[in-house]
Amino acid sequence: MRDDDTNTPAANLALRQSANAREDQDATSKDARPRRKASIRASNESHLLACAEAVFAERGFEGASTALIAERAGLPKANLHYYFPTKLSLYWRVLDDLFEEWNAAASTFDASDDPAQAIGGYVRAKMALSRRRPLGSKVWANEIISGATHMQDILLKRVKPWMESRVTLIERWIEEGLLAPVEPRTLLFMIWATTQHYADFEAQIRALAGKRALSAASFETTTEEVVKMILRASGARSPHA
Repeated sequence: MRDDDTNTPAANLALRQSANAREDQDATSKDARPRRKASIRASNESHLLACAEAVFAERGFEGASTALIAERAGLPKANLHYYFPTKLSLYWRVLDDLFEEWNAAASTFDASDDPAQAIGGYVRAKMALSRRRPLGSKVWANEIISGATHMQDILLKRVKPWMESRVTLIERWIEEGLLAPVEPRTLLFMIWATTQHYADFEAQIRALAGKRALSAASFETTTEEVVKMILRASGARSPHA
């Protein structure tokens, strides 16, 4: 290209396009950096929460320490405190995260007005959580057994309103003749006790069943047996039956 060609309309257009492309690339790079940082933070927090859940399940709140959790995570203790300033803040996060999973498991109550489907789906979801996240269930159980001193806010401000909304729904199903006249809270307590038993008392189940652990197929069969028993006990039936 000759020197005077740099002032032609075509050359000017090419220069503008090149500059715009560089600006778009820079903007994309700037937008990607916060996303990468957020992704790294989420990954690190998830790893720390999983390690904390294991340590809290094994040692309880009092016996656990941030040093033990950091060691389990393979990170310096200072890194842990960067994400979670205190042991209590980490403990609350583990409990809160578990409640969110249990809350999501109860979405079947909102998704269906058929009590057999809603209750059956809830039991299946809770059983699946007991198999997938037994350590979290143990942390929750240990805290409750110890007097729930660290989770009164979760129980009163989150679990209780959730429970009362389900009690109202169960009472409506009873009035419509779709459930036996059971006490709603007792029904929910029975579901929790039964499904969480497969996490909290896993060692007892293994010992008495003479197996190292229930296989996926055995657990699925057990889940369906639990569903059938609870549906029979509650007298749940479909409104379309």
